[in-house]
Amino acid sequence: KMANLAVISSHSVNGVSALHSDILKETVFNDFYTEMPEKFQNVTNGIAHRRWLNQSNPELASLLTEKIGDGYIHDAAQLEKFLEFKDDASVLEQLGKIKRNNKIRLAEYIKKANNIVLDPDSIFDIQIKRMHEYKRQHLNALHILTLYQWLRDNPNADFTPHTYIFGAKAAAGYYFAKQMIRFIVNLAETINNDPRVNQKLRVIFVENYCVSWAELLTPAAEISEQISLAGTEASGTSNMKFMINGAITLGTLDGANVEIHDAVGDDNIILFGMTTPEVNSLRASGYNPRNQYEHNDIIRKAMDALGQGFNGKTFQNLHQALLNVDQYMALADFASYSHAQQKAEQLYKDQTKWNSMSLVNTAKAGIFAAD
Repeated sequence: KMANLAVISSHSVNGVSALHSDILKETVFNDFYTEMPEKFQNVTNGIAHRRWLNQSNPELASLLTEKIGDGYIHDAAQLEKFLEFKDDASVLEQLGKIKRNNKIRLAEYIKKANNIVLDPDSIFDIQIKRMHEYKRQHLNALHILTLYQWLRDNPNADFTPHTYIFGAKAAAGYYFAKQMIRFIVNLAETINNDPRVNQKLRVIFVENYCVSWAELLTPAAEISEQISLAGTEASGTSNMKFMINGAITLGTLDGANVEIHDAVGDDNIILFGMTTPEVNSLRASGYNPRNQYEHNDIIRKAMDALGQGFNGKTFQNLHQALLNVDQYMALADFASYSHAQQKAEQLYKDQTKWNSMSLVNTAKAGIFAAD
């Protein structure tokens, strides 16, 4: 009863994002909220913007200081002044060059650390966070598998080159998470060594993910993968670090993604998937992932390949868990996720528009400063 004692003895109780705080009031502590609503607040998580912007992305920080002064360093709300440049062609071009320089910096480090060559002119799509079923790295990987299959069948198709990068560690005893890592690593080896596709598609799982890696990955990201099942991520902070560095969030309405959406508006984020009430409704009605498998040819083909394995490695546990349980509804959100990826690719083709979206994300990120 530790949580009950904590609520009773505290004068203030909060979640770590608006959505999380609502979940505490509606379900986790609903009885306490009914009796003592005045105790319940929201305090959204924050990030150290001086580390994740000024230290990690010095070129962007210099551009900001040149255009809006250095007041934002101690008052992140002043980042909003940057909005006045969202239609300034010169500034948008500078933003594009800064992003490309950060991509080159990351590519050089990965060549040195992993001996893998990346194309800095490809889309850098990055998911870095704890390896966990609810964060759904396996949804991302399953989609990459479908792209691989499609590119093999359509070698001359119009396709913007993609580089998908993962960074994560699994808890020591978390067997399923380690299976997810094995799946991603073996899929990466298969794709990166296939000359039919490896000029268009690359997958990297960085070794020994840590803060030093994050300081290189975050400024280089163009797409920020925030794809947890709605209602499962308390808040998240990598989404904020990506946002302040100008990456476009591709995510569900979960955790602080909800507040990112509120800040940047529909045009500067790419949303997909079920909402929390929709997730709860589907679960209550008896979710059966086999329905997705049986009625979606793309999912079925990818799942069959997953069941057969790669490089002599099999992933039966992962395959069966997705097919028979799919606790975090990766298959239910798959079609929507795939559509969101296609939308991102189309948006990326207009670099002026993309850089404008990037600028808005940086300018609106001040609300997440830990200050």
